[in-house]
Amino acid sequence: MTKNILELKDVFLILKGNAGLVNIINGINLSVNHRETLGITGPSGSGKSSLLMLMAGLEKITKGEIISLGHSISGMNEDELARFRRTNVGVVFQSFHLIPTLTAIENVAIPLELAGNKEAFERAEEELISVGLKERLKHYPYQLSGGEQQRVALARASVPRPSLLLADEPTGNLDAANSEKVIDLLFDLNEKRGTTLILVTHSKNLANRCNQVISLQDGQIVSPAQLQ
Repeated sequence: MTKNILELKDVFLILKGNAGLVNIINGINLSVNHRETLGITGPSGSGKSSLLMLMAGLEKITKGEIISLGHSISGMNEDELARFRRTNVGVVFQSFHLIPTLTAIENVAIPLELAGNKEAFERAEEELISVGLKERLKHYPYQLSGGEQQRVALARASVPRPSLLLADEPTGNLDAANSEKVIDLLFDLNEKRGTTLILVTHSKNLANRCNQVISLQDGQIVSPAQLQ
């Protein structure tokens, strides 16, 4: 296994806007090691979420290369990317993106069912118990609080046991108490399972819990942020 789990080589994202082409990500070079925690900070509009989507293969780069777990994902087609993400990459968003017509356990079981795992519901139950939702397995999203919904989303992202977990402002819609619970669960996955965690956040205190912190400005790394 290589030391780097993720490597970005001169990565650009250029999109067409009303006024012409817009440089969203401008030549980023970055390496993330196995078991590392990386915080990505910067003002709104600096490219943080776009960078995370590129890392996840949910957005195609314009130029450069992204190597994830030894595979050049920037050269994969949509089907190949979907198969790669299914077992290697988990993503948690600020909005929970749960399917409203499915129960908590059904939402969490989805990635395992898609992979043909016959123990999908057993694994989903274990994952929900691990995030403190033993009594909420059969509840629908509308029956859950915001904090509970985000823990279901986290369980869904982590149930395939991905090597890489990406979180985009995962506490942005939560109160302070629920935010702390979700963040502790994210860092527990890093500590107990060795999951590499990449976290987009506006919070300096949260970013400073990470091993490495970078700050973006206008789609570029302005300088490696210094931990306080």
